[in-house]
Amino acid sequence: MYLTHLFSSLRSKFIPLRGRRPTSWGLLALGSPLIALSSKFIPLLVGLLALSFFSCSEKDPRPRIVIWHQMRVDEREILEAQIKKYTEQNPGIIVEQLYKETEELRSGYIIAAIAGQGPDLVYGPSDQIGPFQVMDIILPLEDLFEKEWLESFNPKALTFFKGHLYQVADKLGNHLTLIYNKDIVKTPPQTDEELIELCKKIMVIQNGKVQRYGLVWNYTEPFFFIPFLSGFGGWVMDDEGNPTLNTQANIDALNFIKDLRDRYKIIPRESDYNIAEVLFKDGKAGMIINGDWSWAGYLKAGVNIGIAPLPKITKTGLYCAPMVSPKGFSINSNVKKEKLPEVVKLLKYLMEPENQLETAKLLNTMITRISLYDDPFIKNDEILVNSRLQIERGKPMPVVPELRAIWDAMRPSYQAVLGGAKTAEEAARDMQELAIRKIKEMNE
Repeated sequence: MYLTHLFSSLRSKFIPLRGRRPTSWGLLALGSPLIALSSKFIPLLVGLLALSFFSCSEKDPRPRIVIWHQMRVDEREILEAQIKKYTEQNPGIIVEQLYKETEELRSGYIIAAIAGQGPDLVYGPSDQIGPFQVMDIILPLEDLFEKEWLESFNPKALTFFKGHLYQVADKLGNHLTLIYNKDIVKTPPQTDEELIELCKKIMVIQNGKVQRYGLVWNYTEPFFFIPFLSGFGGWVMDDEGNPTLNTQANIDALNFIKDLRDRYKIIPRESDYNIAEVLFKDGKAGMIINGDWSWAGYLKAGVNIGIAPLPKITKTGLYCAPMVSPKGFSINSNVKKEKLPEVVKLLKYLMEPENQLETAKLLNTMITRISLYDDPFIKNDEILVNSRLQIERGKPMPVVPELRAIWDAMRPSYQAVLGGAKTAEEAARDMQELAIRKIKEMNE
């Protein structure tokens, strides 16, 4: 009977929305796995989900708080230590944490929460907030925390959507920076013109073959193109979520990337993420554009790295601004009223300045509590100082689900420019038209 009721609950929340905007957004966030599930398999899925929640031991009467997250191994170890300390201080509570890959976390949480289940706290990047909010599976947070407490955070750590706060972040990042090999590059470039000249200077060519490039990065992917789009004065959408791709800024940025390869010949003819990684780690590139997630790998590989903000575009006077995405906690809308104070208390503990500082010292992650910006370690650590500067120059990643449609609209035309099949003008026009069409399809 319970499973039948649970399945009915899932269908009542999901099926009536079919064809309306919320369902389209939710399915987009999932990569549309639910729509591919027949009614034959959904009950089985929900049944297994229910069993997984009720198979836990009922012998311990203490309240149990469950966290789902997508933290790396080193982050998980720190979280586990902080949870252990918390439960020692609060023996009347049990706290469990479960790791899931990012997409698995997103889709699994949606399925569980729609069914009235799921973890109490879900941790991840801010771009999951849009789909979660549209499906009404996370709580607004602004009334659960004191105003003074919220004001103690960097504003970029608080993710708002449709006028409400849905995530509080303990880390700022997922941002691209310029990473350079200090054994090759003594002073990082400040402008695009300096970047080009430096790359020419440090390139090594023997017998007509490039032995060392000036710069490498995954330039064929739109996400890695965004800093240059913003540097030329553009962006992917306006404040209402409408695409803004058919602009002179986009045309200029597309031509600039193509010129780096074809005119100045300072980046590889072909490159993707793995190629760029290998070239930089092997000392066959002086600089790479990559995210904060990559730093530990370079250090482990023995590369003497430095971190610098991306350069300024001389034509506009604007700095290249990468997307910045906070990572933090949201509260499941299914949390019972009597349990909510315990969940809020735990979340506040995990956000305490000493916990953030501990993580920053171990992982070079960027803290979100304003009081920590004057800490000697935060002020003097070279990587964190430049990371913070890059974050300040960056722009928040949009949390609206339309962003995925824009990525899908940008990719083919962007790569067509690199392949010589389209001009930058044609690509900008086609990106805009395809983005509008894809967003319209989402909303039908």
